[in-house]
Amino acid sequence: MLVFSLIFLGFGAIGNWSERRVMDFSSVRATLDSKSYDKLADVCDNLMLQVAADGIAYQDDWPYAIHLLAHFYVHDINSARFLWKSIPSSIKESQPEVTAVWKICQKLWLRDYGGVHEAIRGFDWSQDVQGLVAAFSGKTLKACSINFPELYTKEMFQLLLSAYSTISIKDTALFLGMNEDDATNYVLQQGWTVDPASQMLIVKKQPVVTEQKLDHSKLQRLTEYVFHLEH
Repeated sequence: MLVFSLIFLGFGAIGNWSERRVMDFSSVRATLDSKSYDKLADVCDNLMLQVAADGIAYQDDWPYAIHLLAHFYVHDINSARFLWKSIPSSIKESQPEVTAVWKICQKLWLRDYGGVHEAIRGFDWSQDVQGLVAAFSGKTLKACSINFPELYTKEMFQLLLSAYSTISIKDTALFLGMNEDDATNYVLQQGWTVDPASQMLIVKKQPVVTEQKLDHSKLQRLTEYVFHLEH
């Protein structure tokens, strides 16, 4: 990603760059250089929240390809899907590396592991992305038995457990990526019940484990994700 590289090379080399409000990507660069890829998604998430809070228009310069790959490196499918939905269409059209990364993600979602190989080999990755792609490829393709749709459903179900005491069948289906009948059957098997009067699902809470705390940033993304689905 050219813009990403230019930012890391230093602001002084770019004409009137100092007249703009710029982003400090040093934390992302340090994480990449140290090959701490398991921490990269959190670094990108936190930086995005920071620049958004500061009112900086970050979309044109954001390293979306790296951010997407970072989420898939830790199998955080929901966050990757939400990030993709939030990327402006102009970025998707003008930055082929971003769409190339998403093609990998789509193949993983379908468990088309041959397609994953083809998608990785079929693009000339930028220098910034090459190391992460190689690490991601090695880690993921060794675990081809992972059922990514099932993993996504389980992660979403755990978030629903944390966030709701009652929820409509329609919203549950949206969250779980199922039709309403399948979603209802799925949660009933997990011990939930249906209120016959309101036709709302009543969540069966699990015993609280101190290590399993609700990540409010993920809950926010969960809510925003359903908003995108409904609008």
